Amino acid sequence: MAGADDFPPITGARLIVAGLVLALTNFMVVLDTTIANVSVPHIAGSLGISSSQGTWIITSYAVAEAICVPLTGWLAGRFGAVRTFTWGVIGFGAFSILCGLSVSLPMLVVCRIGQGLCGGPLMPLTQTLLLRIFPKEQHGQAMGLWAMTTVVAPILGPILGGTISDSWSWHWIFFINIPVAIVCTIGAGRLLRQVETKVQAMGIDLIGLMLLVLWIGALQIMLDIGREHDWFADATIVWLAIVAAIGCAVFVAWELTDRRPVVDLRVFRHRGFTVAVLALAFTYGTFFASAVLIPQWLQATMGYTATNAGYVTAFSGVGAVIMAPVVARLVNRVDPRGLVCFGIAWLGFTALLRVHWTSGSDFWTLAIPQMLQGIGMPFFFIPVTTIALGAVAPGETASAAGVMSFLRTMAGAIGTAISTTDFANQTTVARSEIVARMHTDATATALQNNGFSLEQVRLAVERTVNQESAALAINHVFLVSAIIFALSAMLIWAARRPRRPVEAGAAH
Repeated sequence: MAGADDFPPITGARLIVAGLVLALTNFMVVLDTTIANVSVPHIAGSLGISSSQGTWIITSYAVAEAICVPLTGWLAGRFGAVRTFTWGVIGFGAFSILCGLSVSLPMLVVCRIGQGLCGGPLMPLTQTLLLRIFPKEQHGQAMGLWAMTTVVAPILGPILGGTISDSWSWHWIFFINIPVAIVCTIGAGRLLRQVETKVQAMGIDLIGLMLLVLWIGALQIMLDIGREHDWFADATIVWLAIVAAIGCAVFVAWELTDRRPVVDLRVFRHRGFTVAVLALAFTYGTFFASAVLIPQWLQATMGYTATNAGYVTAFSGVGAVIMAPVVARLVNRVDPRGLVCFGIAWLGFTALLRVHWTSGSDFWTLAIPQMLQGIGMPFFFIPVTTIALGAVAPGETASAAGVMSFLRTMAGAIGTAISTTDFANQTTVARSEIVARMHTDATATALQNNGFSLEQVRLAVERTVNQESAALAINHVFLVSAIIFALSAMLIWAARRPRRPVEAGAAH
């Protein structure tokens, strides 16, 4: 959309303020993907639900965002980019208020879905509008501003979420969006009206959209409630699986034959795109799952506050900020497949470091692998976009970027659901094995001789068993993660080297 129409240029202080409004909006939306991660135990305790049910708060937002991202182009073409952006910010702010006022899990999940639907188009639209208002010679700086908000927001998310939940209340992790949304709405109305894009009557693939919502919704509900319902031993899970499988098959068939599909699946005919997206999905799903699981483990069994858990997880962003400029310079000089392979392999190496975590690990033993992980992230995230979008025709770049964003977000949601289930199952297995081999008589006698009652002895033993079984379970999850990273690192070599450079801001 950039440069499609003639309009009076925005210059001087107005241009700087307009750029900051767009960057701040992107920061707010990206922040909400991680700010709730460390707050799940607080929310679960407040609403009287389990921590595994609490992950719905994270996955519901991610899935709603995934559904709405492919619709960004249609929304902008039908209603105008600035108008879509403005109403998206207003909706995001309104649903943030409702999230903070939620008194039950269903209400909070519904409001998080609303946040995701309104926030989904905002990331790509902030890119589009930044490229539209800044002169071409300043596109690099504009995308640098956008990239910094995208990198910094996930770093600050866990810290802000933990500090707010511990110091005030979890409700405020949503209420803090309100002043930002108000400022950005006013700024967009005053500064961006003149760069509105042309509006045209556009049809929508309504059947494809309904099929998309149907099979993704069924799949995500199945993954989220599967463990509580003993998976396929429950008829509800079986029916959800059938609906998801049939819905997905019909959706793929429909989208491949419709003239104006809501999700253009034809881009998968390009081998480089398909391989890069598969590597992205497996790697991002595994990475995002650990970002959700680690704070829960630290708070549930290691005695960490939400604030300290946020500090541990946020260290992954430090290395990413340092290495991002280096990788940006290397992308056009080195085979990006080598950079991606190194980045994913590095993530696998840091996963192996976590395999040796114990219930007695100190703060830095936990934080250093997080920091090292951040070094590898830019080596993966930046060049994989070059490989994927460089493989498709220039006219397909927007569609391909939408499909990438959709699958990346879905991979994060699915990875979270699978990893939390596997963690819970492995905790149960480890607990059973520990209990079967325990000989506590001598310990119980020694504790009782030191003044402990029998009930206190039992509680102490139970706490120790719970801590050790959770530590063994988290070790297992990261061992599996390392294997997935290793396979993904090798997979990227099945892609061809990109045939053409990719413009800054092409990916969502």
